[in-house]
Amino acid sequence: MGKRDRILVVGAGKSGISAVSLLALKNERPILFDSNRELNIEKVRQEAGKLCSGMEIYAGSLPDDVRAAVGKLIISPGVPTDSEFVESFRREGIPVSGEIELAYTYEKGTLIAITGTNGKTTTTALTGKIINDHMGKALVVGNIGTPYTGEVLKTSEDSVTVAEISSFQLETVDRFKPHISAILNITPDHLNRHHTMEQYILEKEKIAARQDENDYLILNYEDEILREFSGRAGCRVIFFSTGKRPERGYYYEDGYICSNMNGSDERLIHKSEMNILGLHNMENAMAAIAMSAAYGVPVKSIVSSLKEFKAVEHRIEFVREVHGVRYYNDSKGTNVDAAIKGIRAMDRRTCLIGGGYDKGVAFDEWIEAFDGKVKKLVLIGQTAEMIAECAKRHGFTDYVFADSLEEAVRICGESACEGEAVLLSPACASWGMFENYEQRGNIFKALVREL
Repeated sequence: MGKRDRILVVGAGKSGISAVSLLALKNERPILFDSNRELNIEKVRQEAGKLCSGMEIYAGSLPDDVRAAVGKLIISPGVPTDSEFVESFRREGIPVSGEIELAYTYEKGTLIAITGTNGKTTTTALTGKIINDHMGKALVVGNIGTPYTGEVLKTSEDSVTVAEISSFQLETVDRFKPHISAILNITPDHLNRHHTMEQYILEKEKIAARQDENDYLILNYEDEILREFSGRAGCRVIFFSTGKRPERGYYYEDGYICSNMNGSDERLIHKSEMNILGLHNMENAMAAIAMSAAYGVPVKSIVSSLKEFKAVEHRIEFVREVHGVRYYNDSKGTNVDAAIKGIRAMDRRTCLIGGGYDKGVAFDEWIEAFDGKVKKLVLIGQTAEMIAECAKRHGFTDYVFADSLEEAVRICGESACEGEAVLLSPACASWGMFENYEQRGNIFKALVREL
């Protein structure tokens, strides 16, 4: 049997291309594979750059002789860890890792990592801004859109990496060890991938698996799953809460974010001083404050950054006002819990656009959250009929179907009156109709600007 000294990177998306580029920089000879037979290999080669110009790239199937040379697998987040392809290597004793784990092996500075079902992107962006405003050396990476592998070689002893980490990325971590981590919340999502809620929770908890008594874990006290997990964590836990004043942590009271970290209660900032809407964003802000303060950023500097921070694109993003109707893009509301937060952030009657790819979740809680606020529900995509049935069961019948996002925007424009809102907050993934939630949100914004 020949030497198994080659690294196979599986998945030719942004993460995979970034991983092979890093390996090439480190004088490895990576092989790139994607199961898509239609893959444009030349385009991938261009994206990977000069270092990978002679790299072996395979699409659809992997030749036996190439397979026999593989000694390690690095899979992109979009590749299921239990797929037959990945399992077949595991059965041969080949170690399976991920792009995040690969990057971490080259990390020289401090790592702050954030996960949770919802709020990751806003919290990551906000934490990155606070630390950058204070010291100018924060790299913001991960699920937020910039692969960790593409930035890690810029790290130094005094740099900070702020990483948004998804459950898909946590499936393949091993030595990954943040100095400060946060789990914002855990609600049902991606059950088509993780199969059970128990497995999904286990994946999220992996973010803190290697943390010790010198590290910090920031948790949402309002989340029962996380309260229970706090007792098993091997590091210093700091809570934030919108409902209760924790013994030591951050809490929200009378419109203020408060701290009792130093033995006495202190009001830090009022919600009216920030540019982000909704109670969920107060949670995100508290998590960002807790992480930044644990790293050592002074409170005065944190508050100054909070006042400047603008909402993340596609997350309850104000687009424009037309004839007194305010249009909001919440395309990042790709699951029920996120979409509930979108509805709750609205302070007026709302025409809501929902529906999309079916991730195998129930919509009952979302419909219940309408609470008299939703004037009309316009449904698109694969889940439209399923959501309509669910709405009917809950006594909500003012729904219509649209064949496209364009038609949905038109219907909402005709239905909404002055002083009301139109909200795209689908409670579903975008696949099937769009490449990703960004494309869906950008098309929505373009349609609104054309009104």
